[in-house]
Amino acid sequence: MFDSDDDSSVTSSSTARSDLMSVSGGEDVQFVQDSLLDQALDALDEKRGSTREKALSSIIDAFNTNMQYQFVEKKFATLLHQCLASIKKGSKKASAKEIALASHAIGCLALTVGCGDNAREIFEESIRPLDESLTSRIDVSKAPSLLECLAIITFVGGNDQEETERSMDIMWRVINPKLGSNVVAVKPSAPLIATVVSAWSFLLSTVSNLKLNSKNWQSSISYLSSLLDKEDRSVRIAAGEALALIFEIGVIDKFSAVSDSASDATQKESKPLESYIFLQGLKGKVINQCKDLSVEAGGKGSAKKDLNSQKNLFRDIFEFFEYGYSPEISMKIGGDSLQASSWSKMIQLNFIKHFLGGGFVKHMQENEFLHDVFGFSPKRKFLNNNENRMSGGEKRMFKSPNSVLNKARTQLLNKQRLLSEGRNFGHYAVGMVDEE
Repeated sequence: MFDSDDDSSVTSSSTARSDLMSVSGGEDVQFVQDSLLDQALDALDEKRGSTREKALSSIIDAFNTNMQYQFVEKKFATLLHQCLASIKKGSKKASAKEIALASHAIGCLALTVGCGDNAREIFEESIRPLDESLTSRIDVSKAPSLLECLAIITFVGGNDQEETERSMDIMWRVINPKLGSNVVAVKPSAPLIATVVSAWSFLLSTVSNLKLNSKNWQSSISYLSSLLDKEDRSVRIAAGEALALIFEIGVIDKFSAVSDSASDATQKESKPLESYIFLQGLKGKVINQCKDLSVEAGGKGSAKKDLNSQKNLFRDIFEFFEYGYSPEISMKIGGDSLQASSWSKMIQLNFIKHFLGGGFVKHMQENEFLHDVFGFSPKRKFLNNNENRMSGGEKRMFKSPNSVLNKARTQLLNKQRLLSEGRNFGHYAVGMVDEE
């Protein structure tokens, strides 16, 4: 267990590594990482909120640094329910920061386990607490992590389109509270709108068979079109990508097919034709907006880099609308090239890259679930040799002649020998080494 004092609650890596190492080279790193994760997991039971926040940060860092398959196999359920305890209303006096960290940790856990029973459990256990937290007290600092967590667990663990649409509805209600009777109407901030639209688009990219509810689609496209006129550039970019995706998956084309079959119908039955005409009008408006934004001289927004990103994006969207050209994206992952050639894959790639942050490259190199999602097969997969998994600092710590490992090896062997002569431990305990 951790000490209750915040400054000593999260054991420093140098102290833990010197005390908790075994003798063999490759196993040392994994053993230490698992031990530190165990300590962080124990710290989630602490009463002090700042201690839990530090522990959650350590867990997220560990999931970004390496694929924690062994830890997840043993401690999956414990980690999930400890994080959910931080999110659930009234279960802990959790700060907005703790809720945001716990949400992100659940998302990392879902991406690590990939598709299967564990991902399904994450989805089923998390959907209600996330919904309740989003529809009760919207705190700008915690909402993005809650929304991103909802998107990730649905993406990995949702079984069917109905579940995906439920999550999309939960997101939409955050910025359209009139759609939910239990939501307090508060004008959403620009960052919140951008996050909602991005997460909503991320899930929409997975939907194959659209439900042809013309009223809902008209409302959604009209709303997204209105966002293209907002001053915040991140909002305009998120809305532009969402609109490109909507037209890529064929919303108007599907209404066109329905309207053709209803051409000889009665006036009441000809509503699909009216919807098709209305959506065509909306598409024309969106095309003009995208054309204007692709050549914007400035004024809206500020940073030149953001302006150039906006111009490039809306130039791609305009060309897609006008000529049917799909975006072509290529990024280097180690020595390999990851390709995306559709709006749906581009949105998925950008969302997961944003969510994982510094852990994106590591996951793309070793996460088989993401390999399947993006059809990515790294030519040079990391070997089982743990030296390939170590950072430069870890190599200096573990491998150099003057490393902590070499200096502590004799002392640790002696202590282990004494312990084995005494009582037999079934596993290494965090506090098994006596204090000096």
